[in-house]
Amino acid sequence: MNNEEKKLQNGPQNGQSQRPARHCGPEKVSNVDDRLQWIQEGLCFNAFGAALRRRFGGRIQRVSIDAGFTCPNVDGAVTRGGCNFCDNRSFSPSRRVRLASVIDQMQRGIAAVTKRYDKVAGFIAYLQPATNTYGPIDQLEALYRAALEVSPHVVGLAIGTRPDCVPDEVLDLIDVLAARHYVSLEYGMQTIHDRSLDWMNRGHHHAAMIDAMVRSRGRRFETCGHVILGIPGESHEDMLQTAEEIGHLGLDAVKLHNLYAVRGTPLGDQVAAGQVRMMDRQAYVSTVVDFLERIPPQVIVERVSGEAPPDYLLEPRWCLEKSAIRLEIEREFRRRGSRQGAAYRPSPQRTNPGATADQTPAAIMQKLSRSRVLPVLKL
Repeated sequence: MNNEEKKLQNGPQNGQSQRPARHCGPEKVSNVDDRLQWIQEGLCFNAFGAALRRRFGGRIQRVSIDAGFTCPNVDGAVTRGGCNFCDNRSFSPSRRVRLASVIDQMQRGIAAVTKRYDKVAGFIAYLQPATNTYGPIDQLEALYRAALEVSPHVVGLAIGTRPDCVPDEVLDLIDVLAARHYVSLEYGMQTIHDRSLDWMNRGHHHAAMIDAMVRSRGRRFETCGHVILGIPGESHEDMLQTAEEIGHLGLDAVKLHNLYAVRGTPLGDQVAAGQVRMMDRQAYVSTVVDFLERIPPQVIVERVSGEAPPDYLLEPRWCLEKSAIRLEIEREFRRRGSRQGAAYRPSPQRTNPGATADQTPAAIMQKLSRSRVLPVLKL
C-alpha cells in the first residue's frame, strides 16, 4: 500500500485535509483494493458507470420499472400527502405511461436502451417510483424474481425504498437474492436533520435510517443512500454533516440530488409564490465537491445531480444541463487539486443503542401483512 492509498483510507492527520498532489490524474497504487481502482484511472470520484464497467466488463444500463407501489406517507400509515417535493411522474419515466407488466416494462426498456447505445453488456432492473418494499413478502419475492428473470442480460436489481419500510423478513429476502445477483437497496435518506425531514413530510426521522443500516450491514447486497442538497433552512455546515454520516452509516453508495420543484406539488406552489428559493448553480457545484471530499473514497457515487422533464420542472432550470453540471464538478475538483475522500475522517460506524429488534413502525407492519396483489402482478 503506497502513501496515497494510506491517506485516502486513513483520512486527514492532525485535523488537516489531505489533498492529493495531482489534479484527479492517475495514481499508481500497488495492491489496490478494487473499490479504489478509480484512483488509478485518474477519476475525481468513484463514478457509478465506471464501477459497473469494472464489475461486469462493459456498459450496464438501468431500466426503470413501476410496480404500482404507494408510500406510507401517502396512504396514511404514518402520515398523508406524500413528500412535499414529490410527483413520481417527474422522477420516473414509467410513471408517465400506462402501467404494464414487469416483463413488458423490462422488454420495452431493454429495447429502448439497446436502440440508444451501441454496446450494452447488461441491464439492471430498477424499481424506482414510490416505496418498493412496501408490500406482502410473497408478492415482493414474485416481483423481484420476475424482474431478474426477464432476460439473461439482466445482471441485477436496484430497489428504491424508505428506511422505515424494511422489516427483517424483507432484508432476508433481498439477501437471498443477492447471493446470486447484484442487488442494490436504495434508501431515501435525504438528510440527517429531523427538522428537514419534518419539513418535507417524510413521516420518519433519521433514527429510521440508522436502524435500517444497522440491520443491513454485513449482508450481501449493496446499500445506497439518496441525499438531497439545498433543502430550505439547511446551512452549508448542515449539508456537510450529512456527508460525514455516509461513512458513519457504512453505506456502499450515495446518490446526490439538488432539490428541485415541479408543478403540482406543495414545494412547487411555494417556489411559484416566491416563498422558497432553490440553490444556485455555483453554490451547488461547490457543495457537491465539499460533500464528496468528506465521504469514504470507496463509496460509489451513483449521481451528482438530478433533473426533471422540462414540462414538469419549475426551478432550478440549470439542473436540465446534467452533463455540464458534472463537468463543472470535475473541473472544481481539478481546480482544488482534490478528489473524493480528501477530507474524509474515519470514525466508528453507527450503532442503535437500546434497540434489540427491528424498529419498523407497527402501522407499516400491519399494512405489509395484509393479503393483496400488487397492481403490476395482476397484469
